Amino acid sequence: LEWLNTEEPISIYKDLCGKVVVLDFFTYCCINCIHLLPDLHALERAHPDKDGLLIVGVHSAKFPNEKVLDNIKSAVLRYNITHPVVNDADASLWQELEVSCWPTLVILGPRGNMLFSLIGEGHKDKLFLYTSVALKYYRDKGQIRDHEIAIQLYRDSLPPSPLLFPGKVTVDPVTNRLVIADTGHHRILVIWKSGQIQHSIGGPNPGRKDGIFSESSFNSPQGVAMMNNMIYVADTENHLIRKIDLETERVSTIAGIGIQGSDKEGGAKGEEQPISSPWDVVIGTSGAGTQRNDVLWIAMAGTHQIWALLLDSGTLPKKSELQKGTCLRFAGSGSEENRNNAYPHKAGFAQPSGLSLASADPWSCLFVADSESSTVRTVSLKDGAVKHLVGGERDPLNLFAFGDVDGAGISAKLQHPLGVAWDEKRELLYVADSYNHKIKVVDPKTKTCATLAGTGDTRNVMSSSFTESTFNEPGGLCVGDNSQLLYVADTNNHQIKVMDLETRIVSVLPITTSHSAVVDGPCPVEKQKAVPRVPKSAPNLRLTPVTVRPGQTLQFKLKVDLPAGAKLTEGVPSCWFLTAEDNEWLLQGQIPSGDIENISNQPTISLRIPAHCSSLEAMVSVSVFLYYCSADSSACMMKGILFQQPLQITDAQPARGAPVELAYVF
Repeated sequence: LEWLNTEEPISIYKDLCGKVVVLDFFTYCCINCIHLLPDLHALERAHPDKDGLLIVGVHSAKFPNEKVLDNIKSAVLRYNITHPVVNDADASLWQELEVSCWPTLVILGPRGNMLFSLIGEGHKDKLFLYTSVALKYYRDKGQIRDHEIAIQLYRDSLPPSPLLFPGKVTVDPVTNRLVIADTGHHRILVIWKSGQIQHSIGGPNPGRKDGIFSESSFNSPQGVAMMNNMIYVADTENHLIRKIDLETERVSTIAGIGIQGSDKEGGAKGEEQPISSPWDVVIGTSGAGTQRNDVLWIAMAGTHQIWALLLDSGTLPKKSELQKGTCLRFAGSGSEENRNNAYPHKAGFAQPSGLSLASADPWSCLFVADSESSTVRTVSLKDGAVKHLVGGERDPLNLFAFGDVDGAGISAKLQHPLGVAWDEKRELLYVADSYNHKIKVVDPKTKTCATLAGTGDTRNVMSSSFTESTFNEPGGLCVGDNSQLLYVADTNNHQIKVMDLETRIVSVLPITTSHSAVVDGPCPVEKQKAVPRVPKSAPNLRLTPVTVRPGQTLQFKLKVDLPAGAKLTEGVPSCWFLTAEDNEWLLQGQIPSGDIENISNQPTISLRIPAHCSSLEAMVSVSVFLYYCSADSSACMMKGILFQQPLQITDAQPARGAPVELAYVF
C-alpha cells in the first residue's frame, strides 16, 4: 500500500514488533474523524516513540476522490498529521479487521495482537487508559522495544506558499476588500482587491487568544463574514465564533467555550454556550422583519445543524423574543441524515459546511452545502422548513448518493460540496463541488445544476477559460463587484481564483505585502533592522507638532534632494527608519524601515496611531540615509538626516491634513 510520513512501508510484524500500536481508521472528509485528531496528538505528546507507542493512520476512503494519494497528502498537511499514514484505498485493512464505521481505533499489542477497539469519537479517557495500561503491562514483561520508526514528514518536502489551504473567502461590498480564511496558516487575511494585504491576523501556528491583532491566534479557521468593519470567523478547531474589529484592531470571542460541545439545543449566552466545529457563517436578518443583519447564521458541522447567534435582540421563526448574544439551534435534529422536513427541528443534515443567504422574496432562505449527503438544501427564513434543492437521493439515511452528474433536482449529483454563493443579480447559486473539483451553477427556479468551470483534473493547469480551468477541492466562494466576479478559495492549490462571470476568464489573485513582494508562507513581523547611527554632523530637524487621534494614519512624504548632478549609488540601498525612543508602543505592527530606490519618486511613510495609546504626547523620528555619487563619479558619499515629529494625541477629530513633508536639500 501507499504510505505517507515514512521513509518506507511499515510492516506490523517486522517494524512494529515490540510496539503498542494505535490504528486510526479515518476518512479525511469526516468531521468525527477530525474531532479525534486532537486526542491522538495529545496521546503522541504523552507517549513519545521511545515509550513504545506508535499511531498509524489508516485512511479508508468514503468518496472516490479520497482514494487518491495526492488528496490524502493535502489532508495530512491540512490537519498537521505527523504520524505514519497508509492509503487503504480498496478498504482491504478495513475489511480484514471488520471495521464498520469512521472513526474506529484499533489497539494492537507488541506481537500484532488485537487488544481493544474504540468506535466513534469522545473516548479520550478510555484511549489514554487502555494505551498506558498496555504499555506498562508489556514493558513489565520485557516485550517493549524502544527502536525508532523512520519518519519522514511529507510537509518538510514542500516549498512555502503565500496561502496554505485557504478554506473560505468573503467580500466586503462597501470597500471591495476580501477576507480570506488562510486555514493552514491559522490566520485571517484582509486584502485589497489588488491582492495587497492590509491585515494579517493570527498564525503561523494554531492557538486560542483574544486581544490585539499581533497577539491573537486561531486554529484552522474556516467561515468568514464581514459587515461594518466587523469580521465574524468560524474558528473551527477551537470550536469558537470570533469577532475581529478592524477599527480597534482587536479580536474577541462571542460564542463557544474553546472545547468541543455536544449540546444540540443551545440557548445560552454566546460565550457560555459550547459549540462544535462551526464551519461557515453568514450575516442575515431575524424573522421579525424590522431589522436587518441582526443574526449570524452558523453551519455547525460538528452537530450536523444550523445555528443562530443573535447580534441584536430579536425573534426567529417559531421562537419568542431572544436576547442579544443568545446562541441556539435553528434547524437540524443533530442526527446525521439527509432528511427534509417542514419542521426545522425534525430535519436532518450531514455535516453542513457552506452557507449563503438569499434574503429577498420569493427565496427568503439560507442555501446550505450539506457535504456528507452531497446535497444543496434550503432553510426557509419564514418558517424554518428544510427543503431539497439538488443532489443526493430520497432515502434520508443514504449518505452515499454522490457522483458528478449535471441535471435537475435529485437527478443531479455532487460529491462533498463545501461552499455556496448566491448571485442576487442573476438569481443563481454557485456551488463549490469540492470533491469533483468543479464549480457548479444552480438555478433554484428550475432546480437545474450544471458545470460552470473546472475539468475535474486536480493538476493546477492555468487556463483562462472556464471550460479548461482546473481546481483542487475548492472549499469556499463568494460573489463580488456587483456580481461580475466570483472569488473561489481553491483550497488544495493554495490559491484564490477569480472568475469573471461576464468575460468568462479565470485568473489567480496575487497575494502581496505592502512592499509588493509575494508573501512567502505566513506573514511574520519582520525582525527590525538595526538602525544605523545618524552622524553627529547630520542635520536634525524638529518639525511643528501635529495633532492626531487613535486609529488615524499619519503619512510622511520624503522630499530629500541631492546636490546638482549627483545620483544614488547603484547596489547600495538608500533607506529610511522609523523610531520612537521611550514610545516603542507607537511602532507595534508598523513597517519600521524601507528603501529609497528613486530620488524622483521617494516613498510615503505611513504611521498608524494605535487604537489604545500609552500616552497623549510622543515623539516619532524618521532617519534618512542616502548613498550617492558625485556627478563625475569620482566620489561616493553617505549623508544622513534626522526628522523629529512631536505628536499630540487627542480623541477630538483633527482636521484631515495632507502628508507631512520631510524636505531637505543637501
